[in-house]
Amino acid sequence: MPSIFDEIIDRRNSGSAKWNYYDADVLPAWVADTDFRSPEPILKALHKAADHAVFGYHLDSKVLRETLVKRLADRYHWQVKTTDFMFTPNLVSVLNFVSKAFTAPGDEVLMTTPVYPPFISAPANSDRVATMVDMRVVQNGQEIRYEVDFDAFEAAITPRTKVFILCNPHNPVGRMWSQAELERLAAICLRHNILICADEIHCDLIMDGGQHIPMASLSPEIADRTITIMSPSKTFNVPALGLAFSVIQNEALRATLEKSMMGFMPHVGTFGYAGAEAAYAECQPWLDELLPYLRGNRDFLVAYVQEHFPQVRYTKPEATYLGWLDWNAMNLPAESPYKFFLEKARVALGDGIGFGEAGKGFTRVNYGTTRETLTEILERMRAAVESI
Repeated sequence: MPSIFDEIIDRRNSGSAKWNYYDADVLPAWVADTDFRSPEPILKALHKAADHAVFGYHLDSKVLRETLVKRLADRYHWQVKTTDFMFTPNLVSVLNFVSKAFTAPGDEVLMTTPVYPPFISAPANSDRVATMVDMRVVQNGQEIRYEVDFDAFEAAITPRTKVFILCNPHNPVGRMWSQAELERLAAICLRHNILICADEIHCDLIMDGGQHIPMASLSPEIADRTITIMSPSKTFNVPALGLAFSVIQNEALRATLEKSMMGFMPHVGTFGYAGAEAAYAECQPWLDELLPYLRGNRDFLVAYVQEHFPQVRYTKPEATYLGWLDWNAMNLPAESPYKFFLEKARVALGDGIGFGEAGKGFTRVNYGTTRETLTEILERMRAAVESI
């Protein structure tokens, strides 16, 4: 039977960055938002807020705090208090403020690469240094799987290393880190007195029924040195509503971060709170339908690459809706595979080099779209390769 996620929605006249950044004949699979209609409870909550017709400054949401306390306990056995939350309009700003608030100019911020580009740019925005540690690639046929190189990770630490930004689940490689991996990373950071900033925005998008493990849930000692950032934006396709939340169980860390943001970080508005309250209280059934659809898209992408691009290595994401393809063996006739497919296929992918040197020759593919659109994207790419 057709899925609700098969509906094709014309986004070109909506101000969509994804669909309007490139020319109208380009199919986008680059920026990480999906092409799905947001859940009905969110739409009803937004209509209700709009119908009130007064849009003044909005107080913090006690309802959302209580909803999140219950959600984190139910899903992750993570016990937090309503006072542990801090709400902001987005996640990327928090990465930047953490990089600045807990370091001095010239200090180092650690990350494992390839990784989401704002991780790499955040330290430099405050005259700090991004220390990038390439992950180890394990290959099985065409499929590749990334693992942390723990020896290289610890060897990269210097007396000036103050913060580690963790991507969990990892964008772009799709890893859902195991408890053992997280515990080993945390042990290294605790040993060197390094603050952990965990971007866990993709935590609800688990492809094969596994269990996301928040870094801070592992122990009180780890929680005391961890800032966790989450948001409904990826899960429920509501980034435009402008709400993320940080969980900071150490009061001193929370106070330091809040002070650094004072006067620079805007408050969350009415629609951000309304959408998030509805998302986390009422939209789990919608998410339960979404995940099999995304898993089907992932498996379709993998099968297509196996059949039509036998020289291309690929990840099989455990989480997120982001594929990661290695075109290095193809020797495509362009400066990068990103440019090749943009020019020859009129398909916009994520340019791997933006994710660090470890991403050179790769592209990120957003498969959070209709199967029909994903098929056309891949068919255009195949035709471009066959035309060489």
